[in-house]
Amino acid sequence: MINQNLIGFENIPQTIPHFCLESFRINKRTDALSYKIDNAWKHLSGSEVIEKIKNIALGLANLGVKAGDKIAIISENRPEWSLTDLAILSLRAVNIPIYTTQAVEQIRYILEDSGAKMLFISGKKLWKHAENAIQSVERLEKLVFFDDDAKPENDNRAITLADVEKLGVESEKIDSQAFENYLKQIKEKDLATIIYTSGTTGEPKGVMLSHENFISNVVAISKGLPILNTDRSLAVLPLSHIFERTVFYVLCSNGVAIHYCAAFDQIASHLQEVKPTIMTAVPRLFEQVYHKIVKKGKSAGGWKTSLFDWALDVGQEYWTAKDTHKNVPPVLAAKQAIASRLVFSKWRDGVGGSLRFFVSGGAPLSKKLSYAFWAAGIPILQGYGMTEACVTCANRPDDNKVGSIGTPFEGIEMKIAEKDGEVLIRGKNVMQGYYNKPEETAKVIDEEGWYHTGDVGYEDEDGHFYITDRIKDLFKLSNGKYVAPLQVESLLKQSPLIAQAVAVGSGRKQVGALIVPDWDTLKQTLEDEGIDAKGTREELCENSYVIKRVQRDAVEFTREMNDYERVKRVYLLPREFSIDKGEMTPTLKIKRSVIDEKYEDAIDEICGS
Repeated sequence: MINQNLIGFENIPQTIPHFCLESFRINKRTDALSYKIDNAWKHLSGSEVIEKIKNIALGLANLGVKAGDKIAIISENRPEWSLTDLAILSLRAVNIPIYTTQAVEQIRYILEDSGAKMLFISGKKLWKHAENAIQSVERLEKLVFFDDDAKPENDNRAITLADVEKLGVESEKIDSQAFENYLKQIKEKDLATIIYTSGTTGEPKGVMLSHENFISNVVAISKGLPILNTDRSLAVLPLSHIFERTVFYVLCSNGVAIHYCAAFDQIASHLQEVKPTIMTAVPRLFEQVYHKIVKKGKSAGGWKTSLFDWALDVGQEYWTAKDTHKNVPPVLAAKQAIASRLVFSKWRDGVGGSLRFFVSGGAPLSKKLSYAFWAAGIPILQGYGMTEACVTCANRPDDNKVGSIGTPFEGIEMKIAEKDGEVLIRGKNVMQGYYNKPEETAKVIDEEGWYHTGDVGYEDEDGHFYITDRIKDLFKLSNGKYVAPLQVESLLKQSPLIAQAVAVGSGRKQVGALIVPDWDTLKQTLEDEGIDAKGTREELCENSYVIKRVQRDAVEFTREMNDYERVKRVYLLPREFSIDKGEMTPTLKIKRSVIDEKYEDAIDEICGS
């Protein structure tokens, strides 16, 4: 049975613009899309959103955009991203999203490989970052700037989004039915977007996704999760990523009020102001929030710290029992109620006080952190997806297994390959293929239509799936034992002393870890232990006590693993791994081959050659 919010949608064309425009029309929200300018929130009503999409689409048509044309967008999260996206799709053109963090050479590659005809750019900062790449792409006919003051005077291709909208207004005066006629031509099998994978190895591949890929996912997720047309959401993850892009279409179709967050440093204040009821995030955000809360609780001192520690222990015990389907003793339930009232209520207030659930994706989230948030009354539903298959599965509020990625949404099949444990996916959500790369497509989609994810995992007796690692990331020690680094790293990041961790040891005697400490927490911990924490980060990285202190946590937090998987030694680094240094992808995945080569001597030192 279709979600109540989508009743009647089965009778309209199964395309992204039709679903979103219909939702804006019937829900009549005054706050359909919201964004913050200076210190005030601005709201666009559903009718205003429809009008803007129509004007942008007609303006683009006036500029020569036709069905099948490739139009790129590079912008942080803001309403213009979504308005432009829906306008492009309304013309049967194809959206090419580009990460704001993408390296200049990759921006050039994406624009050239896709054959983009036009590029939308948000403002001066991104123009400055990408100008060299953009100027060298001769095929680009127009550069459209969201911010009026970002338009360069010396480029005759440059116009503003406001200019495009004005063209659209004039076009409608000539033909008032033009926009509806464009909408009638969209087919569900039409190509909607080409999303270039961030690529931990090799050049990015363009994933081709149709309207059907997305809409089948929208309908399936809407049936699987309790999304209400009274909900409020905060869009934090980049819209250029498949996760947030799919989620936008889902929330939009269900009449949810969407608020944009342009940068991670705005999240704390936006949570308090928006008070979201549902939200998507990645483990990195939860880890940062958890460590911040723990740091504050531990530093309170006296009975307050004792109460905080007691509440954390009670929460872990309570949710361990719940998750393993054990009976919760009445005394433990009473303790949890007290902890919730005295301690965890402050956690709930920290995320706005109204959150019904988070959906987490992108990487494993440790059980300890999951239990802590569930104990605080902030449910985290871990899910799973990828660019090539949208969002495939998730836990449900009434069927959650911490550590799992949940069960597949309706219409999506998942299974584990007998040969090597690879996770396979089949359904309307699976991509059309890689753009201009038929050989690469044939490698990952077999003759029966199963997409081979490259992830290793297993299915339990209740139909919940688990991911243990990427096949290509597994490494073998010199004793022949295989290690799954993602599992090790997930445990390491439970330590408040650790900001980033990369498990290493391929071809060596033992597992080690390259660790970037959380410097503020580490220095405070050292001071509390009576150790001189002065000196530069570089000096502290070579301090034997500091190394042993972090190593103690690394050993402790990986103690639950098999002996050969446990971290034996650590190597401290003064600065975080970054995209700029080529160590991470735009989606913040570690490029392990780069790390192995760059830190070869350090890895030999802690793992044995």
